[in-house]
Amino acid sequence: MTTNSIPKIVVVGGGAGGLELVTKLGRKLGKKGKAEIKLVDSTTTHIWKPLLHEVAAGTLDSHEDEIEYLAQAMCSGFNFRLGKMDGLDRENKQISVAPTVNAKGVEIIPRRTFDYDFLIISVGSVSNDFGIQGVEKNCCFLDTTSQAEVFQTKLLEAYFRAHTQDKPLDEGQLDIAIVGAGATGVELSAQLHEVAHTLTIYGLDEVKPEDVKITIIEAADRVLPGLPENLSAATQHELEKLGVDVLTNERVVQVTPKNIKTESGKVIPAAIKVWAAGIKAPDFLKDIGGLETNWINQLVVKQTLQTTLDDDIYSIGDCCACKWEGHDENVPPRAQAAHQMASLVYKSIRNRMKDKDLPEYAYHDYGSLVSLGRYSTVGNMMGSISKGSLMIEGFMARMMYLSLYKMHQVSLFGFFRVGMLTISHLFRRSVHPKIKLH
Repeated sequence: MTTNSIPKIVVVGGGAGGLELVTKLGRKLGKKGKAEIKLVDSTTTHIWKPLLHEVAAGTLDSHEDEIEYLAQAMCSGFNFRLGKMDGLDRENKQISVAPTVNAKGVEIIPRRTFDYDFLIISVGSVSNDFGIQGVEKNCCFLDTTSQAEVFQTKLLEAYFRAHTQDKPLDEGQLDIAIVGAGATGVELSAQLHEVAHTLTIYGLDEVKPEDVKITIIEAADRVLPGLPENLSAATQHELEKLGVDVLTNERVVQVTPKNIKTESGKVIPAAIKVWAAGIKAPDFLKDIGGLETNWINQLVVKQTLQTTLDDDIYSIGDCCACKWEGHDENVPPRAQAAHQMASLVYKSIRNRMKDKDLPEYAYHDYGSLVSLGRYSTVGNMMGSISKGSLMIEGFMARMMYLSLYKMHQVSLFGFFRVGMLTISHLFRRSVHPKIKLH
């Protein structure tokens, strides 16, 4: 950073943590002319990633809940640049951004470089298919809004086809198999069960809810393997009440256009297959700029969230590997972790601009909540809320689940605007269909 110049802060990735961070930096520094703040993202809009399973099921219209980066930038004091980072020059402190092309492959934005004094990489995660045969070709993924919308379109097409055909359903024609019983897989299965019943209300009554078989396939010995056992057991009980077929201790070895094959020899017919069985950081991060990365491409960071080989580069969210103090594992890839990391990096940059000591990150686990749509919500409270882990279910759990998204919105818009958005949403729900039908 040169004398008498303001620092250039570049945030790459507008996910939960990245957008919260750049919004706060823009309001506190950008608007006051104390720093030049820039967000770089490969898409033009943001949606909270834990909502993507609802977009996929059609119970949430992404166009009603998405945030326009340009609009958020205008209101919050930062600049937005559309593009996908694909290179890093640490010596000259520049990132390179690939050309942007339209749907026809025509270049609309050329390759560019952006200078930085502080760089924060917050590009999230993508599905990890572990190289299993047929996964990439035959499975749907739910990493982005566009992927979730593709799944929803495919689901509706399957229903319309089955509704109008003049022959019996083929084996597995409307069956849905979800590989991975983490939060995404579990919540998606419950939403799809709700959709199967709701579509009959809108006239697709030739297809009965019982014609749709939903199966979850999990390699571990229980659903939600990363969460407490009592929460897993309660969740599986609720899924089985909904008629979801839960297969645990089943490792997928091949996916074909018509079915999924497991190591034990099971063959699960399914026309629609979803892969939600693991994550990794985007491939372009692997050893980028000579930085240290792990086996799933995550940038290895110190407790200050600075990368191990460059103090001017930070990483937050799912794309970073940060040790969880007191545990033999890294901080889990959760929205609450990204939120906490964003808050710490904001403090860290402010302290560096004032030549103060840097704070260190300590992850506080406040528990986990899993929504099973309108049927149930289960979860546990941990950390400072309770000693150990307290199981919660029903209305209280549902309200806490909804409050997580509201907290994210408050960090972006403030309390007043979130209140107005909530009222607007209630009015929309009274006149719009319960599910997206196109």
